[in-house]
Amino acid sequence: MKLVVITGCLGLIGSHITRKCLDLGWQVYGIDKCTYAANVKFIDQFKSYKNFTFLKQDIATLKHLPDCDYIINLAAESHVGNSIVDSTDFIHTNVMGVKNLLDLIRKKPKNVDDLPVFFHFSTDEVYGDIVEGDHTETDNLKPSNPYSASKAAADMLIAAWSRTYGLNYVIVRPTNNYGVGQYPEKLIPLVIKLLQRGKKVRLHNKGEPTRNWLHSEDTAAAVVSIINSGIKNEIFNIAGNIEQKNIDTVTKIIDCFHDQKIEDYTDFLDLGYERLGQDVRYALNDEKIKSLGWSPVKVFDEEIVKIVDFYKEDFKW
Repeated sequence: MKLVVITGCLGLIGSHITRKCLDLGWQVYGIDKCTYAANVKFIDQFKSYKNFTFLKQDIATLKHLPDCDYIINLAAESHVGNSIVDSTDFIHTNVMGVKNLLDLIRKKPKNVDDLPVFFHFSTDEVYGDIVEGDHTETDNLKPSNPYSASKAAADMLIAAWSRTYGLNYVIVRPTNNYGVGQYPEKLIPLVIKLLQRGKKVRLHNKGEPTRNWLHSEDTAAAVVSIINSGIKNEIFNIAGNIEQKNIDTVTKIIDCFHDQKIEDYTDFLDLGYERLGQDVRYALNDEKIKSLGWSPVKVFDEEIVKIVDFYKEDFKW
């Protein structure tokens, strides 16, 4: 039986990983600050499992970590737009929070068990954008905005704590995650919410930026594959199986929302906004994790129908 601490367990990716681990029979100690982006409805669902314990806490001020095999860290401020307005919370959680977790691990007594592995969620954005080809795990980090800079800083802290203190780690860098349970500041649930309100979708840079989409259930499966492999002190890119321009993602959502193919999207789109620090394209080479036997199985065009239907019936403020 594995013991895992999952921070940010009420977020999109965190909730999928929590559910996956619980279903596997692992003991899960969930930690979440319960910010505006947390889906608190998941608490009661997770508490129905006998192998789940919950703590409401900020990782930057956390004083104790229970004995466990892995600390899976998903607690983060993650909305790029918010980071451009004010990066204070991003530095607090994404940098100082990671530093606090690393220190809590290294200070644990070693006379009982091995120190837990720090399994950290980074992002594809730490590499910066790339017009052609894809990024490998050994590429230099060139973040383009305060959010990705805070995540890159955390990656550097982990590497340094590993070398100085001998901490074991795994860093994963996934592409854009999607699925049920995401707060409507991210593209897919935000578009659905705007359509519910009869508002136009404000697409940055005319919708031309390209993103790779990875379902959070596939992400959770990737985490389990890495943990079961026993591999430590490695970095893994995790990519989805569809790459498309943001405008193509949005028009698919509009079609699903109206249950028909829309011929003219003019009434639904506002293409006049340019965002500072906009990355034109993210792309990852994920052959390393695929060598473990993992690959994404979710089909975007099928899943987006389910997601649109879910949010049409479950309004999020």
